[in-house]
Amino acid sequence: MTDHLPASHPEVKKPKIGVLLANLGTPDNYDYRSMRRYLSEFLSDKRVVDLPNWKWQPILQLIILSFRPFTSGKAYESIWNHEAGESPLLTITKEQTLAMSDAMEKRYGSEVVVDFCMRYGNPSVESVVQKLLDQGCQKILFVPLYPQYAGATSATANDQLFRALMKVKWQPAVRTITPYFDQPAYIDALAKSVETAYGKLEKRPDILLCSYHGVPKRYLLEGDPYHCHCQKTTRLLMERLGWDETEIKTTFQSIFGREEWLKPYTVEEVKRLAEEEGKTNIAVIAPAFSADCIETLEEINEEIRESFEEGGGKEFTYIPCLNDNPDHIEALAAVVDQNLAGWI
Repeated sequence: MTDHLPASHPEVKKPKIGVLLANLGTPDNYDYRSMRRYLSEFLSDKRVVDLPNWKWQPILQLIILSFRPFTSGKAYESIWNHEAGESPLLTITKEQTLAMSDAMEKRYGSEVVVDFCMRYGNPSVESVVQKLLDQGCQKILFVPLYPQYAGATSATANDQLFRALMKVKWQPAVRTITPYFDQPAYIDALAKSVETAYGKLEKRPDILLCSYHGVPKRYLLEGDPYHCHCQKTTRLLMERLGWDETEIKTTFQSIFGREEWLKPYTVEEVKRLAEEEGKTNIAVIAPAFSADCIETLEEINEEIRESFEEGGGKEFTYIPCLNDNPDHIEALAAVVDQNLAGWI
């Protein structure tokens, strides 16, 4: 194919397709400087906090980032993968990428290259896009690992991809996946994880809470479909399990700031269920997270558990994220297959 090129011509690699998995991000370490750098990047994102810079940045840089790196660092230290020297999210995302690479190789051979990046922290979107281009990828399928679309997750990941492409001389053809919150394989993987967890318990929980990461209620009113996607995921999971509405409920966690966020708040609801409804045996799953991270391992399994116990709760079961579970990898591979249509 390149026999006719002059000897001085830059090398032209065999065209490939890149599949780029993208997750939220992780600090490089849990020390003050690493946490401050990570939190500054995260909380400066207009998709996350949409206040004007003149109002928000002084509060962020002078107040929040003077104290929060200490508390967040302590939380990260409690769940850190000390053996690998990295956060659990990074460890799991690496495992997911290896599993997806195997799945794609079985389907498409060496024609498809799989890699991963982080919206905040490392490896950056820009660095991995360049890495894929260096391998000859002339087409890139971008896969934000968020089943439910939200401006603060899927959209900001896409934004960062497009910013990276602004610096590229020869831009590849690019696609971003459609949200997969209602894909049968994803719902089935969630259901199987619940069935497996329940099968190991001596007593069936009184209720299963599907705890999704929260966003300000204002975002819903401004047109963000996240709330609707979360509600539909819970309903489809309920139908797949063959349950009724008394056995499962949607809640929201990780509230930040003073304005009203999507309700009910998980941390308050678990306590209310124990105090007011006498539900002392509950289970919690986090369908919006593709990999266990600080919001699941520390917030759910520690803070939310403590709130439940303060209300009189006795048995608390956290059902892990799908992580690199084979059912999850097959569900993601099916999403990739759909979105590669016409390219391969």
